[in-house]
Amino acid sequence: MAEHIRLERDTAPGVATIRLDRPKVNAISGDMVTDLTGICSELAGDRTVRAVVVWGGPKVFAAGADIEEFPSFDRVRALEFSRRFNASLLSLESLPQVTIAAVAGYALGGGLEVAVSTDFRMAADNARFGVPEIQLGLIPGGGGTQRLARLAGITMAKEMVYTGRHVAAEEAKAFHIVSSIHDPESLYEDAIARAVEFAKGPAALRLAKEAILEGLHLPLGEAVEVEAEKFAAAFETSDGRTGVQSFLDNGPGKATFSGS
Repeated sequence: MAEHIRLERDTAPGVATIRLDRPKVNAISGDMVTDLTGICSELAGDRTVRAVVVWGGPKVFAAGADIEEFPSFDRVRALEFSRRFNASLLSLESLPQVTIAAVAGYALGGGLEVAVSTDFRMAADNARFGVPEIQLGLIPGGGGTQRLARLAGITMAKEMVYTGRHVAAEEAKAFHIVSSIHDPESLYEDAIARAVEFAKGPAALRLAKEAILEGLHLPLGEAVEVEAEKFAAAFETSDGRTGVQSFLDNGPGKATFSGS
């Protein structure tokens, strides 16, 4: 069993939690990267889990990579670590489930990179976000330069990467890094409650996520063809048939979905 990152099942009906648990600040180690890849591989094939919360605990989400590992890095080892970390976060990003990062305290460097690999980021009002690698004479290595630019825009991404400054929750929300802001005392419960609502959703949620991720970097003509294929696939699901019939019989928003 993974020591510092674990999969907690049955957090709520249809919901699992990926728990970062490496005192004191959940620094992301090479072993945690390996374990996250394994957890994502396990979740990817699990149809009983329909939403996932990533949680670092009430005090800190993850305050960066484990810098104590860096003195042993040369170019070859740094490249290997970055590629492994990116592969792990791509597996998190592409999970078929809806994913929510519940961020309390610091989400810095590798911690921010984990958070922005999820679908939504629900933040405590004390949360702080940043990519401070430049202060070590380095740059982000887990997709931070790329996902930040896509979420916050290129100018904000450049400012955060070039300066390493921390961004408070309100500013992060204004730049679409954060989805919503919550009381620290209720953050985890709020994230679970939202995950439960997604877990009640139809199989089409998986298709919608696939359409967005697969089409994001394609020319528009190719991207809408991806959407057309996923749209057609939705009609082959039990939930698609249930939802259409429920609308005809009872009006919108009344269907109960099975996730299949």
